[in-house]
Amino acid sequence: MNPIIRAYEESDAQAVIELWSSVLPDSAPHNDPAIALREKLAVDRELLFVADVQGSIAGAVMGGYDGHRGWIYSLAVTPDHRRCGIGTALVRRIEAALADRGCLKVNLQVRPSNAGVIRFYERLGYQVEERVSLGKRLYKSEPGHGS
Repeated sequence: MNPIIRAYEESDAQAVIELWSSVLPDSAPHNDPAIALREKLAVDRELLFVADVQGSIAGAVMGGYDGHRGWIYSLAVTPDHRRCGIGTALVRRIEAALADRGCLKVNLQVRPSNAGVIRFYERLGYQVEERVSLGKRLYKSEPGHGS
């Protein structure tokens, strides 16, 4: 199995939404995969990549860059394609895209209970940084108007 890591295409939408829905379950309205995808495509579609295995989406990753720091969001690989190098390939592709933009540091967030994912990122050179993550939702009743 040789995955092709490529830029997201419009025809990938349903597969990416289904992947994120099944692999990254989250009850917060602003994390709804359809909303996240729509909002990302509206501002910076060049930092969205998929892993294509024989015509099927086996993984996806979304990145962000604000001119100061880069971020990795929503990295997901289907359960039957894990431990095949797809997650690593997606991380390396988003890192390269961020570096091409002049990004010097990449951040990501992982839930503390997700020890396996933390070990995955550590193997790729990431380190746990002692920080407190704060957030504020900017929408009142309609999700999708802020992230």
